[in-house]
Amino acid sequence: MAKDFYKTLEVDKSASKEELKKAYRKLAMKYHPDQNKDNPEAEAKFKEISEAYDILKDDQKRAAYDQYGNAAFDGSMGGGAAGGFGGGAGFGGAGAFSDIFEDMFGDMMGGGRGGRGGGAARGSDLQYTLEISLEDAFKGKEAKIKVPVNETCDSCKGSGAKDGSGAATCSTCDGAGRVRQQQGFFTVERTCPTCNGQGNIIKDACNACGGEGRKKKEKNLQIKVPAGVESGRRIRLSGEGEAGLRGGPHGDLYVLLSVKPHKFFKRNGANLYGRVPIAITKAALGGEVQVPTIEGKSAKVKIPAGTQTGQQFRLKDKGMTMMQTSNRGDLFIEIFVETPVNLNKEQQELMKKLDKDVGDGNAGSSKHSPESSGFFTKMRDIWDDLKD
Repeated sequence: MAKDFYKTLEVDKSASKEELKKAYRKLAMKYHPDQNKDNPEAEAKFKEISEAYDILKDDQKRAAYDQYGNAAFDGSMGGGAAGGFGGGAGFGGAGAFSDIFEDMFGDMMGGGRGGRGGGAARGSDLQYTLEISLEDAFKGKEAKIKVPVNETCDSCKGSGAKDGSGAATCSTCDGAGRVRQQQGFFTVERTCPTCNGQGNIIKDACNACGGEGRKKKEKNLQIKVPAGVESGRRIRLSGEGEAGLRGGPHGDLYVLLSVKPHKFFKRNGANLYGRVPIAITKAALGGEVQVPTIEGKSAKVKIPAGTQTGQQFRLKDKGMTMMQTSNRGDLFIEIFVETPVNLNKEQQELMKKLDKDVGDGNAGSSKHSPESSGFFTKMRDIWDDLKD
């Protein structure tokens, strides 16, 4: 049975980040295995709430979960509804629990993220939203994008120092990136405030980047959008995110795909839907209509005599491409019978004659207009019942 992460954390779907964090903190402390050594069910419960918080605390993962549910993360959507998502919290929910632990105790146990162990920090991941047409989503495309990003400084090659000056070992932490401090019975360790966990300091900063080792640039990239994609899918470009401080490794770039609404087609999964108006004469007598297809061609739809508004006709294999397969969905054409307007006097007389020949007052003839005839018969029965 699919998990409801909001129910697991005992919060509403509209809960804010602070409400999620508060709920998780309460439940994590209640069900932590160390606090429930005699309760074997506590460990499983702790895993569930940690997994739920690990998903919902992240805006991108939460958006994917709200749209696709558990399918966004279980691999059933061909790699995940949002591309780069994956993996649960694992035993104890290390990612989620550490967030709460650091919130409660600050950075005393290792200096927080990015500063543990010293050294150059990894650059941030970036997200870029790419809008594509439904036609591009159908056939796939090669897209060129320009992304503003912090790249390694050419002048100092990422060191942050002027050529030849280099960096000096931080005298506060002796290059460890962390400092220890005695507080009562405890020895706490935190990020070095002098070098911010780098382990060294720049004495003569690079003029081009101000000592950061990186500069803002516009990066030109080319990505391949696979055929059949839907809005919400992410494409991960490894190492194309921001450069880390002072020569640190690059983060990743996630390209979020957004398929623009189409003028004619509406999409539901791999199937497409279109609404086609036809003249009342064609609906009555039958005929053919030409309808567009997503590949830019047209197809004939045979309209039988007596077609009514709302009737659908299916064109097999004329829908969207299914990702990573050669299969396609179907195209469904819904008919809308259009009432003629702006009739001249001669046309009005013809319509009156037609009404006299095939109709029977407001009720219509059961032979030619079974729907209206049946409706007015029911209405007469209702009126008779009210009179009684």
